[in-house]
Amino acid sequence: MKFTPVLLAALAAVSSTATAAAPSLLSRLSAAAPDANPKVIELALQAHECAIGTGVAPRATRLAVIDYSRPSTERRLWVFDLAKQKLMYDEYVAHGQGTGDNYAKRFSNQDGTHATSLGLFTTADTYVGHNGYSLRLDGLEKGVNDNARARAIVVHGAPYVNPALAKTQGRLGRSWGCPALRPEVAKEVIDNLKQGQMLFAYYPDKDWLAHSPFLKCNTRATTLASNAGGAMVNGVSARAR
Repeated sequence: MKFTPVLLAALAAVSSTATAAAPSLLSRLSAAAPDANPKVIELALQAHECAIGTGVAPRATRLAVIDYSRPSTERRLWVFDLAKQKLMYDEYVAHGQGTGDNYAKRFSNQDGTHATSLGLFTTADTYVGHNGYSLRLDGLEKGVNDNARARAIVVHGAPYVNPALAKTQGRLGRSWGCPALRPEVAKEVIDNLKQGQMLFAYYPDKDWLAHSPFLKCNTRATTLASNAGGAMVNGVSARAR
């Protein structure tokens, strides 16, 4: 068949229409998690793609998104399967004692604050410790969450993450900064997030939104490369502890 200019133009138009009609990853994930803020999901996907594109982290197949602008009495953790473009979990998650009561207000990267940290993390290995089966996190944002290892900020189950109890006391129990989960689901969620997946913790903090190297990535590639601290080791930034 001879591809004339007219035929090529027609084929291009069909291809363009098909592409436009195909739901984007954002629209699919937003539809799968209708209670989540699509703007927060969009930021999480931007951060994920930025980390990949700048070599800070390998591509994840699963992405956890936490919206700390919501009260602890609401489900505010969503775990997505990016390959299958579906929602895996819609869960409650605690914040740190130093972050606030029912609503999160303060965030910190400093040890001893018992506060939650914002930003993008990669997941690492699991272990059994003081809080039982736990998942280590590596914070990727310098000065924002890169002390996560040193502070032992991990994903773990905790009996104080109890929605029924929250109804009587007005909030979930609080951690020492960790994103703690209901004990009933903690192991399953951890096993689906371990070893090289990503977690994005959001709050409408103006300073963080303005300066995070993983948001508006195209304009911050130089800063991001500098903060990354060099090569990757087994899929984790060499500076991660």
